[in-house]
Amino acid sequence: MRVIAGTLGGRQLLAPKGWKVRPTSERVREAIFSALGDLKGMKVLDLYCGTGALGIESISRGAEAAVLVDRDTRPAMGNVHNLGLTEEIDLIRAESTDWIRSAPEGRFDLVFLDPPYREAREVAAKLDQSLTRVLAPGGRVIAESDNRGPLEFPSLETVRERRYGRTVVTFHRVPSPSPQET
Repeated sequence: MRVIAGTLGGRQLLAPKGWKVRPTSERVREAIFSALGDLKGMKVLDLYCGTGALGIESISRGAEAAVLVDRDTRPAMGNVHNLGLTEEIDLIRAESTDWIRSAPEGRFDLVFLDPPYREAREVAAKLDQSLTRVLAPGGRVIAESDNRGPLEFPSLETVRERRYGRTVVTFHRVPSPSPQET
């Protein structure tokens, strides 16, 4: 596994064997970042970060800073330290659904969300309202899930969905106010 593009393109990412992480494949990461375009200056939140691949790829492609949250940050910590990203990336060891309740409002331009597939429905219900609160204006949520249990967020608008084998990647944003609300 490696960083795909940007200033760290080609550098190795470690995914320790035996740890309960399921890194986003290079093929899926490439598709996500191709769809996102320019990340220059963005602030990124990677919930359920695992190895940190999505946050690290964001920094490599120009994001200003990233916060990586997981109940076990050791897989991500090794990659952050090995790539010299301790200034750009904050690692937070916490349950994502608990941490986001006290996260700064309106701070993140991008939120990556890749929870354990078996927890998708529970996670989506717990995060739904909190995601809109932490997004900066124009911010997006990119959720990865299994096609048998996709993450659903009623408070967000789905703008794009792609399937890569059994993996579903869905792009969301805060809905625009309707004409009656303005």
